[in-house]
Amino acid sequence: MHLAYPAVLAVLLFCTGLYGVLARRNAILVLMSVELMLNAVNLNLVAFDVWLRDALHSGQALTLFTIAIAAAEIGIGLAIVLAVYRNRGSSDIDRLRDTAETDDAETLPDSDDGDDAGPATASGTEDQATAPAGKAKKAEATP
Repeated sequence: MHLAYPAVLAVLLFCTGLYGVLARRNAILVLMSVELMLNAVNLNLVAFDVWLRDALHSGQALTLFTIAIAAAEIGIGLAIVLAVYRNRGSSDIDRLRDTAETDDAETLPDSDDGDDAGPATASGTEDQATAPAGKAKKAEATP
């Protein structure tokens, strides 16, 4: 078998994966495209290993290592995507820029009454989720 056939197939797989990474907005589809690119590399490793008739089969050993790393990468990547989806309600990559921490200490109202309960909402009750976080951010922002 000629080396050109698996090499051309690997190039097509890699270009398809590259297009998926650059054009997709869904994080899961981007992860799938990265896996496609890694599989193209694995195909090249095995094809060149067979073509060179290496006695140690180093291309196949490196392919197994790459598959193990890809499995770990997809596990961690999916865990991150699921955590973002639970917090944001979307896995859109364009919205991930909004997850960066910003200094919102200036926008939080300061309660000067000495009460450590935090700012009150319109109904007079405390917002338990944001009040401690706001005070912590304000404390970090204050020199």
